[in-house]
Amino acid sequence: MPLTVLSVGFSFAAVGPGSVGGAEQVLGILDRALDEAGHTSVVVAGAGSEVRGKLFAPAQPPPELLDETARSWYRAQFQSAIDNALSACEPDVIHLHGLDFCEYNFPAAIPAVVTLHLPVGWYSSVVWGPRWRHVQFCCVSESQRRCCPSERSIALAENGVEIPPSWSKEKGNFAVTLGRICPEKNAHAALLAGTLARIPVLIAGKVFPYPEHLAYFSQQIAPMLGAAQSRVSHRFLGALSPARLRALLGRAKCLLHPTLAPETSSLVAMEALAVGTPVIAYPSGALPEIVEDGVTGFLVESVEEMAEAIGKVHTLSPAACRKAAELRFSKERMIEGYFDLYRKMAANRERLCA
Repeated sequence: MPLTVLSVGFSFAAVGPGSVGGAEQVLGILDRALDEAGHTSVVVAGAGSEVRGKLFAPAQPPPELLDETARSWYRAQFQSAIDNALSACEPDVIHLHGLDFCEYNFPAAIPAVVTLHLPVGWYSSVVWGPRWRHVQFCCVSESQRRCCPSERSIALAENGVEIPPSWSKEKGNFAVTLGRICPEKNAHAALLAGTLARIPVLIAGKVFPYPEHLAYFSQQIAPMLGAAQSRVSHRFLGALSPARLRALLGRAKCLLHPTLAPETSSLVAMEALAVGTPVIAYPSGALPEIVEDGVTGFLVESVEEMAEAIGKVHTLSPAACRKAAELRFSKERMIEGYFDLYRKMAANRERLCA
């Protein structure tokens, strides 16, 4: 039976081919999958979004979004976009992806699933109150689900990524680190490890215009670029297209992921494994569920251990990395999990209304 799914993203983030955040990437994958499967996809997302389904987005936000007055104005515009989407379609299911979903109003009569893409403690405590008791919460890893209130029924849908049809077993003599350039992602630790291991590290990611992010880049990252620190020349590549990012990962000796954040999942780690590239990571959050220590990468506790692991990454099998991604982290597996959830919720609504 064809479904109509209304997906609602984080109000201050755009969804599209160049999305940086995991929530935006997953929403984009589901939007395309719904369209390709003959379902109706309706999306409410931040200004500048590009989707396959019908898009409802607010006006471009003012540049002074850090000002609370401006943020309140933009939230009102986002609520209007939600209301317009609900008026234009009759969704069978609403899928909420944003950290701020509890800021907005949705009809309780329509089944809703909330994917908690971020650490549970980052959400307002009101999400566990009576107002949201009717929604189906969904976690993206077992470690994240263990952080949820035990009295709530929480679904599990592990994230998935594109598994390219071809990949190269030939690796270059460089490592990569990917993602947002900010203190909690700890990218400078990857540069330090590369310097100790005498291997160049290429950084691909976006520096968002937040003061703490800009300060982190200028104080911790920029001084380590080039050959000034040693004979090793690290480079910052900025934000890359999905195709360039996949090509870079495929050629890399390994992915370095020294994140300090309590990761609920890691799309970049999955993307690396999908092209046969081992992952060396700190055991933050769900990363031990993704990286099999000594098989598809190494879990380390320090810069020194990361440098040591780089020196023995050649002992790992790229084919084993690729196989793990095919078995556990394909986007098709994730899509079918969500589609099954959508069908069950829509069918349950029909039974209640019959």
